Amino acid sequence: MKKVVVTGSSGLLGPYVVRHFAERGYEVLSVDIKKPQENLTRHLTADLQNEGECYGALQGADAVIHLAAIPVAYSHPNEVTFRNNVVSVYNILEAAAGLGIKKAVIASSESSYGICFSRKGLKPQYVPMDEDHPQLPEDCYGLSKIVAEKTADMFNRRTGMQVVSLRLGNVITTEKYLNFPGFIRDPKKRRGILWSYIDARDIASACERAIEADGLDSVALNIAADDTSMDIKSADLMKAEFPDVADIRAPLDNYRTLLSNEKAKKLLGWKPVHFWRDNVKLP
Repeated sequence: MKKVVVTGSSGLLGPYVVRHFAERGYEVLSVDIKKPQENLTRHLTADLQNEGECYGALQGADAVIHLAAIPVAYSHPNEVTFRNNVVSVYNILEAAAGLGIKKAVIASSESSYGICFSRKGLKPQYVPMDEDHPQLPEDCYGLSKIVAEKTADMFNRRTGMQVVSLRLGNVITTEKYLNFPGFIRDPKKRRGILWSYIDARDIASACERAIEADGLDSVALNIAADDTSMDIKSADLMKAEFPDVADIRAPLDNYRTLLSNEKAKKLLGWKPVHFWRDNVKLP
């Protein structure tokens, strides 16, 4: 049985990841600055801004899944968001390296491309947007995710640790499906995330695939559902909100995602299996 440490276990996504690994027979330690609402496994309260506490949290682990972060731009002063997100990922990977841990997953974000929180109306340069798309954030949150990915690259170069950075689309937990009827027919809503979404359970399975895979070095992967979160076809969404984007690199059939997940499918052997149309009764 492998021991996996999951940080950010009290957040939106964390409980789903903890539950997934526990149900799959892993020994799981959940780590967060606050206790989770549900006791799914053994929990350790730790401040990841303190490197020593990170060492303590990762003792005996085979892999770490680092989800802890301030999860959005502008909810805190800019320097607080940047410092928290950058220092915590550095400390976790430094501790993992010092303890000889060979596998890590970190939560990056589609926000790193810059469109999500842009106040200047940044548009995608092409769609579907893959991992080679320029990352051009104006905000401290998106920047912190780029720094996290570069930190992962550095640790891979130094130690050979495999670090998979998951650029997550909009995380949807089961209760959040209740919100879908309020936006699925309005193209102006959710345009900044290219109408992407990903079920938390599918993220959890991607995390497992990432720690079980070998030979990935340091790599960033988009994690998104196969479809958009809208009841409007993808070609029509682009015409309505991004008519000037002419570089269309794959057929926009039906409701095809505009945040490409093809690389994750290829490298991880992963695929999403939870879709909003199976969870939402259309009005």
